[in-house]
Amino acid sequence: MTLILSCGKSNPALAGIGSVAYLPVMAILPILLHPDPRLKSNCDPVVEFDAALRALSDDMLETMYEAPGIGLAAPQVGVLKRVLVMDCSSKEEPAAPTVMINPEVVSASADMNTYNEGCLSIPHQFEDVERPAAVSVRYQTVEGETLLGEFDGLWATCVQHEIDHLDGKLFIDYLSRMKRGMITRKMQKLKKDRALEAT
Repeated sequence: MTLILSCGKSNPALAGIGSVAYLPVMAILPILLHPDPRLKSNCDPVVEFDAALRALSDDMLETMYEAPGIGLAAPQVGVLKRVLVMDCSSKEEPAAPTVMINPEVVSASADMNTYNEGCLSIPHQFEDVERPAAVSVRYQTVEGETLLGEFDGLWATCVQHEIDHLDGKLFIDYLSRMKRGMITRKMQKLKKDRALEAT
């Protein structure tokens, strides 16, 4: 059965339908930093909808909120599976934790939006990226139920950004070669600095 969901400026709270239960015992996962080869990997589809998947989804939500961020994909925590979580609700709205398994964009609007995007794997770096203003995404819940979500505004940008992660693509891949190089060098320096601090 396919359930149609709408998510965006009209009613972002609906994004929480089909999400995993928010369990009281969860773990904060380490987030990989660019450059890391795992962030450029094409992730495998999820075929087992089991307790391990539910635990991963819960841990990813906890990690995303702690960061804090509005989206997180499994390869960012070193798991090369097609799993993402997101919550683009504003501070004035109820939380809308959303988990997507095996998501795919099935249609996109001709209209485009530009957002100043960032990424938890590329901290402190932000650049304008143009993407379709609205998308339809087919995905599964952690129970394996198939849903069709309609996303616009920030929700549309976020879900496209996170699906890109599952295909080994980062937001900086939309930038010029020069800008990508500058950001990559900054990230290499950040990783060295953090490694020194840890010793």
